[in-house]
Amino acid sequence: MKKRICYFSIISLLILFSGCGKDNYDEPESTLTGRITYNGEAINVRGTDERVRLQLYQDGYDKHDPIEVFVGQEGTFSAKLFNGQYKMVTRNNNGPWVNTRDTTLITVSGSTTIEFKVTPYFTISNAEISLSGNTMNASLTINRIVATAEIDRVILLLNSTTFVDDGFNVLRKDFTGDDVKTGQVNYTAELNEKALKAKFLFGRICVWTKGADQGIYSQVVKLK
Repeated sequence: MKKRICYFSIISLLILFSGCGKDNYDEPESTLTGRITYNGEAINVRGTDERVRLQLYQDGYDKHDPIEVFVGQEGTFSAKLFNGQYKMVTRNNNGPWVNTRDTTLITVSGSTTIEFKVTPYFTISNAEISLSGNTMNASLTINRIVATAEIDRVILLLNSTTFVDDGFNVLRKDFTGDDVKTGQVNYTAELNEKALKAKFLFGRICVWTKGADQGIYSQVVKLK
């Protein structure tokens, strides 16, 4: 009986130490930060619900699943990593840009900052948003970057917080068909009850490309 107890104790200790070993891996201490850009300008996207992502791969390890890197609404991203060589790509068919999935090689050492370059279908410039009484006014220039790209819709958005996109809003108005075109355009939307009651209002404009899973956005503007 004593031998059995002894053997049981030894096995229990081995399991305990084995479990401790599994839990004592070092945490990554280096930080990769960056932004998604085109011609040096940040690409603004939907930042909620982790809808836009980049992916990191590292060779030489048994685990080959990508590290998911979530993109904020101003096109910025951040990830805690170990020092080493990584490959960064866009998530397949995700984002308001051409789905080339070109690989960007990154050397992470301590705090590392990069620009991840993409080619968007369209860009937004000269965006202006204002309130006039119960009306939202928006003007912008829509620039076609990819010759074959077509606009699916333009969306005017308001929200009571700084997070404004096609999923998080108190007002959304879509323009389609003959109402959408490239160049300088103007749009208006009447405020609904939620927007009228909001203590704070932030506005944004979205241009959505046909066939894309995400739109490109203007910067967030505080309106009240």
